[in-house]
Amino acid sequence: MKPETSTPAELSRWKRFRYILEETGCRWLAWLVPHLDRAHCVKLGIVLGDLAYFLDRRGRAVALANLECVFGDRYTAPQRHWIARLSYRNFARTMLDLFWARPLVTGNYRNYMQPEGFAAIQEQLRREGRGTVFMCVHQGNWEWASLISGFQEFFNVVVTENFKNPRLTAIFSQLRQISGQTMIPQENSLLRMLRVVKRGGATGMLIDLNLRPSQAATVIEGFGLKMCVPVLHAVLAQRVNALLVPVETQPQADGSCRVIAHPGLVFPPDASLQEISQQCWDYFEPILRQRPDLWLWPYKHFRYRPKDATRPYPFYAHESPKFEKLQRSVAKG
Repeated sequence: MKPETSTPAELSRWKRFRYILEETGCRWLAWLVPHLDRAHCVKLGIVLGDLAYFLDRRGRAVALANLECVFGDRYTAPQRHWIARLSYRNFARTMLDLFWARPLVTGNYRNYMQPEGFAAIQEQLRREGRGTVFMCVHQGNWEWASLISGFQEFFNVVVTENFKNPRLTAIFSQLRQISGQTMIPQENSLLRMLRVVKRGGATGMLIDLNLRPSQAATVIEGFGLKMCVPVLHAVLAQRVNALLVPVETQPQADGSCRVIAHPGLVFPPDASLQEISQQCWDYFEPILRQRPDLWLWPYKHFRYRPKDATRPYPFYAHESPKFEKLQRSVAKG
């Protein structure tokens, strides 16, 4: 989701009407979903995920193209369709779970969220006097991965992207802050996060967002394809010795979710920002290969195609002079 750039006066009459409808729909979900029992919420996620898969022609095409370019002939066409459909189901459940979690508090969240590894991270941070960055990708239930950090009393400052519809940003920010976290926009977030981590605080971010080359980005290789991703977590590790902690989630059939804080990553002393970013991605890639149905395949992860690409890229990828310039700067170190 890209930040909103249009002012209300610049919006067309239809877009203003659509934004109001979207806000109304979200507020209705925010009222309805917490009233559902857990089993019905999970089933609703399956239904809505299937509906989105069949209706979202563009997103489905992106998902299938991503799967074909990443895995080649490892999966047959019917298998790729099934993985894409499961990915839509996972996304729908993740969004519904964010609404459903609104009544959760410190005393009852463990009935549904199963934290693992967080106590060891807390002890390491106390022992070493460091701050931390909890890193997620769009895998499993990344919204609950963020919420549980607050319930575990890390009280993260979390970087998020604004919605194109500004009416939704406030709604989702409120939902994402129920466990005591603070949401901040991606713009001008570096200084604030540096201050938080430097004084031993915790932050969180998604590291597989697709950024423009002109943003705070670097180029890494994911599944053998080039990706233009955030570099902020690497900056925090390099400048203020932040402990970078990969967080994985495993949604369960009964509606619960394992949330696993893996051991913090260790980097060579002279590692560049790109090398740190690459190592972080390399930790997640085997997890995604093992359960591809839990990654967000309808997202345009591989938006930029290098001029010298030797393997196929998805249809939406395009060449970019700014991307080539960023690649050259990364290669020079």
